[in-house]
Amino acid sequence: MTKEDIKAPEVESETVVLDETVEASSELEKMDLNLEKQPDEKDFKGFRQREAASEEEFIETVVRISRVAKVVKGGRRFSFSVISVVGDGKGRVGVGLGKANEVPQAIQKSFESAKKRMIQTVLSEGGTIPFEVKAKFGAGKVLLKPASAGTGVIAGGAVRAVVEAAGVKNILSKSTGSNNPVNVLRATMSALQQLKTPEQIARVRGRSVSKLYKA
Repeated sequence: MTKEDIKAPEVESETVVLDETVEASSELEKMDLNLEKQPDEKDFKGFRQREAASEEEFIETVVRISRVAKVVKGGRRFSFSVISVVGDGKGRVGVGLGKANEVPQAIQKSFESAKKRMIQTVLSEGGTIPFEVKAKFGAGKVLLKPASAGTGVIAGGAVRAVVEAAGVKNILSKSTGSNNPVNVLRATMSALQQLKTPEQIARVRGRSVSKLYKA
């Protein structure tokens, strides 16, 4: 055998190995492309919705922080109770209560509770409410009246926290009865839930909006 006969098969084997490596690399590229395409909207749809919800800006206000003592055999154990209000300034507002052994944890729990219990209220032009409403919760009573532009928020304590978080700019209010923040907050929320648009009122009465205003 000559030297040329010996070298020929070696070259053929090298070409076969190169072909195999090219095929393997192409398969790996396909796998990489498939992996890149897999995390599609189906996988991350819920995550994106939660992320978008968390990016929303909220007006968060702490109304009251209370310290609660529990008497046990070894002494007293202290915990904290927080009442807070959360709103988006566009008509959505909620009230929450949080309890924990530390103040920051209690505040965070109250904010999360308020976000879960948010309601949608109605705001009219000028940043006020459409009409006068009254509400009662327990021994707390609240009166809300619309106001002209430039009046501002005439409210105090818990009522102010709720209406400002809802996005009200001009309003007159009066709180009577109990001054317990829980009762006042619940009464204010009940009053805001009573608000309706002219279209909703006209639909209930079976009239058009123009006839409603003429009456």
